[in-house]
Amino acid sequence: MSHRYHLAQVNIARARAPMDHPLMRGFVEQLAPINALAEASPGFVWRLQTEEGDATSIQAFDDPQIIVNLSLWDSLEALRDYVYAGPHLELLKQRKEWMEKVDGPSLALWWLPAGQLPTLEDARRALQSLAERGSTAEAFSFARPFAAPSTQSLPA
Repeated sequence: MSHRYHLAQVNIARARAPMDHPLMRGFVEQLAPINALAEASPGFVWRLQTEEGDATSIQAFDDPQIIVNLSLWDSLEALRDYVYAGPHLELLKQRKEWMEKVDGPSLALWWLPAGQLPTLEDARRALQSLAERGSTAEAFSFARPFAAPSTQSLPA
């Protein structure tokens, strides 16, 4: 198949305190291991990070307490397997200790042609699209996923 797509995912959360605050220590201590786990997971392609190895210092929204996670995966199944299993699932169960709920969707998924990386602008647009229109081919959720664009309709 000459046309391949990767699944982009963004998730955001509002930290209860700055990353260097003692309240956030448990979260910060798990960042490197959980990011290493993602990178070692089947289907992982790419993630947004600074030289420090994570994206917590990247301010993608007006609110400086909103942290962003942006990554790229081979498939919806690969991302789902990583998110909802093992150590990452344990981290999800603890998130209320460190994170507040954000207004609107906190996670959005969308397809990108292989070789293309998602931008923060893409991420903001996907979250906005999901908030305004619900799940569509442009931005969707795990609950209402859309398949990768098909190449079957192209002439052979």
